[in-house]
Amino acid sequence: MARYFLKLAYRGTAYHGWQIQENALTVQAVFNEKISLLTGETVNVTGCGRTDTGVHARQFFLHFDLQKELPFSENDFVFKLNRFLPADIAVYGVWKVPSDAHARFDAVSRTYRYYIALHKDPFQYDLSMPLPGKLNIEAMQQASGYLTDYQDFTSFSKLHTQTKTNICHIQEAFWKQENGLLIFTITADRFLRNMVRAIVGTLLEIGLGKMPPEEIRTIIEAKNRSVAGYSVPAKGLFLETIRYPENLEKLFNY
Repeated sequence: MARYFLKLAYRGTAYHGWQIQENALTVQAVFNEKISLLTGETVNVTGCGRTDTGVHARQFFLHFDLQKELPFSENDFVFKLNRFLPADIAVYGVWKVPSDAHARFDAVSRTYRYYIALHKDPFQYDLSMPLPGKLNIEAMQQASGYLTDYQDFTSFSKLHTQTKTNICHIQEAFWKQENGLLIFTITADRFLRNMVRAIVGTLLEIGLGKMPPEEIRTIIEAKNRSVAGYSVPAKGLFLETIRYPENLEKLFNY
């Protein structure tokens, strides 16, 4: 048995998220099919996370097992797999890893970014949320800083999920303006379903003056999704970076 990590990226517009679903096109299903065809073995890949419908990934890792070694060199495997894959999915590298390495459970942090277009821009239309007008970015920045004080994010979790715990450790959360875009960056050890989009929606309500920055503390402490803001559209959300322990990262070309 040989285990491999794959580094990839995808544009999520056409997909019902990462995880396999009945009667729906998902990224995981595409990789199961294409790697199985290429290797001649039945493959079930495991991803580093589960992005929702329409969410993109600039960096994503998966692992898969083969009964034998790869039938090609690593470079040839990447080249051939990219030819098999649709244009909205790309593979950047493959590495043989220890048999107990796990794409999801070994990840130590994940970084998401949400992109908001402050001006009408035809080149950003389908990869960002258009929001022309004035926002109090200072208030949004202040409220973002409070997120690292908490661990239970029930108020920002999609209801009726099978998640065992709503505890997340947020390492950073901040806003930045760049080239006509307002970008929210958040890093944590894990995220709940819909969590980032609900946080962004709440912060935008603060930016629009509908509540003071300190109100986000009341929302988090309520542990009630109904008191938080709306969920922003998926098209502006990107999984940007996955980090692993040093023994794995030294194999990858970041």
